[in-house]
Amino acid sequence: MVGPRRQPSRKGSMADVPEDLFSEIKRLEDMFMVDTTKLKAITDHFVSELAKGLTKEGGSIPMNATWCMSFPTGYETGTFLALDMGGTNLRVCEINLPEEQGEFDIIQSKYRMPEELKTGTADELWGYVADCLQQFIEYHHEGEKLDKLPLGFTFSYPATQEHIDHGVLQRWTKGFDIEGVEGHDVVPQFEAALEERGVPIKLTALINDTTGTLIASHYTDDEMMIGCIFGTGCNAAYMEHAGEVGKLAHLNLDPKQEIAINCEWGAFDNEHKILPRTQYDVIIDKDSPRPGQQSFEKMIAGLYLGEIFRLILVDLYAQPHVRIFENQDISSLQKPYSLDASFLSDIENDPYENLQETHDNFVQQLGIKTTKPELELIRRMAELIGTRAARLSACGVAAICKKKGYKTAHVGADGSVFNKYPHFKARGAQALKEILDWEKDRDGKRLGRGRDPVEILPAEDGSGVGAALIAALTIKRVQDGLTVGVKNAEAMLKSCAPAKKS
Repeated sequence: MVGPRRQPSRKGSMADVPEDLFSEIKRLEDMFMVDTTKLKAITDHFVSELAKGLTKEGGSIPMNATWCMSFPTGYETGTFLALDMGGTNLRVCEINLPEEQGEFDIIQSKYRMPEELKTGTADELWGYVADCLQQFIEYHHEGEKLDKLPLGFTFSYPATQEHIDHGVLQRWTKGFDIEGVEGHDVVPQFEAALEERGVPIKLTALINDTTGTLIASHYTDDEMMIGCIFGTGCNAAYMEHAGEVGKLAHLNLDPKQEIAINCEWGAFDNEHKILPRTQYDVIIDKDSPRPGQQSFEKMIAGLYLGEIFRLILVDLYAQPHVRIFENQDISSLQKPYSLDASFLSDIENDPYENLQETHDNFVQQLGIKTTKPELELIRRMAELIGTRAARLSACGVAAICKKKGYKTAHVGADGSVFNKYPHFKARGAQALKEILDWEKDRDGKRLGRGRDPVEILPAEDGSGVGAALIAALTIKRVQDGLTVGVKNAEAMLKSCAPAKKS
């Protein structure tokens, strides 16, 4: 059985750790390490669950059809707007796609979302968004007479989409609680605010940031076949053939027609059949706002890594046979979600042999003074939690590769955990190697292209460039008479300046 080698944080670092803490380290290693055999079993189950989500009956993984129905060619041209409505900021981008293949120019502005908007009225919300777009256009196109500019809107809230230019909000997240929006198509409300102000914009595509990541990454690298987000949450998107999507059979699409699928794979294994959940994962799920949901996400996403770490320390402190933080007040540590993934990231990034930075962080943030053995335990815990997250994340990527038969591929990834958490990329790459059984020649080099067959690489800007590209692709499709998945195709053709055909 191949798997990650057991090793302490640094050579010789466990020599002075007392038996009670050393035995806890071994127990946590047994609990959090995921060997190759388990990774492969998880991946195989993941493949079957992806397929189940595409059926008419569906499954735990939603596998939402996005109505983005092709990759970009790299020859898309024209000027497009992109709008990204986050919890804190509103970002507006103008993307110009020139004649050169795979190139783009971008200008952008950010507008802070006033807190009072989040609990205001729907008219106030959409009015503010429309005002920001109007300001952007007046500033960058002063005195110009414009046709309606096509807009790709990254609306990163749970929405049901039967068309690419439509979306019914299921529920608000990110602190929003505005009446009259949930259960409604957000597009007419948004467009009414634009119309009232005479803003020359036509919403062309309502997208998810993961789908945008896939499309933007493929635009600059045609080996990109999967888009992923590894951040506060986790998700993936990829292109599927319509013939594989049983839930769309009633539309009689060409079986070979491609359509981007927004997996929403954080819901993988909600039935708790295969993931190696620990007692701490069970507590996180039980105490969450939605127990029994997002099981995969709760083990790998940035929102939960610090909480897993905190729960372990609180549990160890409560054990009479474990001497940790003796005679100290741990009330700060007992507050749920008081530690985030960056706290673990700082521990793993601590460059000092004596873990001085970690010691100082515990004093400053938690009011706890740590001993050298306690610091070694803390360092190993962070490594175990971070490594498990990266290795489990690789199961989702490997599952899509296996389902699609990809022997080689690039995967575009974005999100704070992927970009900032130390060793996440290397640990994920190692897990992919184990799951997909990459062979080597006698010199130890990989057979094939001289590098990992499947590589997870930093993604292009999905909510900016990706949103604009999907708007371009939608207009091109409507111009070609392919209107399936487009609600207002006729209005789109009339109102948008024609995008040049590739």
